[in-house]
Amino acid sequence: MRLSVLLIGILIASPLAAAERAVMPGTGSLAAAIAGAQPGDVLTLTDGAYTGPVTIDRSLTIVGNRAAIVDGLGQGSVVTITAPDVTLKGFTVAGSGRVNQDLDAGVKIVQGADRARVENLLVTDNMHGIDVHGGRNAVIAANEIVGTRSARMNERGNGIYVWNSPGTLLEGNTIRYGRDGIFSNASADSVYRGNIMRDLRFAVHFMYTRNTEVSGNVSVGNHLGFAIMFSNRAKILNNLSLGDREHGLMLNYANNADVSGNLVRGGTKKCLFIYNAHKNLIWGNRFENCGIGIHFTAGSEKNVLTDNAFIANREQVKYVGTRNMEWSHDGRGNFWSDHPAFDLNGDGIADSFYRPNDLVDQILWSQPAASLLIGSPAVQIVRWSQRDFPATLPGGVRDSAPLMRPLTIPVPLEILGHESEAAGRWTEGNYDDTDADNLQAH
Repeated sequence: MRLSVLLIGILIASPLAAAERAVMPGTGSLAAAIAGAQPGDVLTLTDGAYTGPVTIDRSLTIVGNRAAIVDGLGQGSVVTITAPDVTLKGFTVAGSGRVNQDLDAGVKIVQGADRARVENLLVTDNMHGIDVHGGRNAVIAANEIVGTRSARMNERGNGIYVWNSPGTLLEGNTIRYGRDGIFSNASADSVYRGNIMRDLRFAVHFMYTRNTEVSGNVSVGNHLGFAIMFSNRAKILNNLSLGDREHGLMLNYANNADVSGNLVRGGTKKCLFIYNAHKNLIWGNRFENCGIGIHFTAGSEKNVLTDNAFIANREQVKYVGTRNMEWSHDGRGNFWSDHPAFDLNGDGIADSFYRPNDLVDQILWSQPAASLLIGSPAVQIVRWSQRDFPATLPGGVRDSAPLMRPLTIPVPLEILGHESEAAGRWTEGNYDDTDADNLQAH
């Protein structure tokens, strides 16, 4: 009697073991397998084609090889997850609808579908790759996402779209083509790290995002690398922006960010663009070989810039404003490759301050036609007077403790190959430029 009671108690306390079910390809076979499964079951897709769209409305694990292809046949989102604790792993998802305003996607994770895991999928030929749309604590890892290549970049979808989905982890994904690699909108408390993004509009795009870390990512050959806009307390750490065409890093109405350890180089326009952004800590970065090293404008205040390196930019600083800005902190400034400095006491700090811009520079920015007079005696007299009579200088940037040596940030060999390929595209003029107009708006 006691043994029977004990066995009944064990059965009540322990759920039945999850079943593993093989699913054969065919029309409706995956939807039927989901409908017949119990929560916790594992569905294994054998190689072949499975018609979608499908909805996963219970906690399941679905696994398969890349040769197992779930095809949405151009109708809506291919796989929609509505239940918590769903895992997708290994197979291919393709063929979503093409309605951008409906956010048609390869995989969609909706509100209530918490703790979803999407791992090692090939997600291709969809409007949006993976749409995390309200589900909390999702893990999107090691996926290969290949977006669309329609003529107008703004009409494509995003590789990964995160909306109002706190706790999302995006890690180790490769994203190519489409509009933005990662678009984070109205979300918070997430980590996006170790992703590689190529041939896009923006690699990472923040709008109204809070307390989120972007670390160890690689942006190669995009229009813009990391666009942090209307966001608060972002951490932008140890990322690479290589050969991004417009800006490597942009802070636009971004406040209280920690921007450190990043390498931006080879941009045709600006390494760093700061527009109406306040109370940001920008330190330990390397900005190299861009048209402009840093463009600083629109009344940005209380930012700290220290221990950065500005190297071989055609114009190191473009400061648009009349206030005096000090770009050193606690006796340490930044390295400037065009600063002919000495360090007689050997403390690593230059003996003379660095000032990148004068009144002539400001006139040239506001009146480009004045560049015709750059070599005239009148301009030379103005520059001579400012050098010998500093009181005539306008407000602007001053680094009182320039560094004598730049920091170095290594680039892995496999990433160097991507960088060389992107540089070749820019030189040959073969890159899709049809939607650069959107960048001009920012």
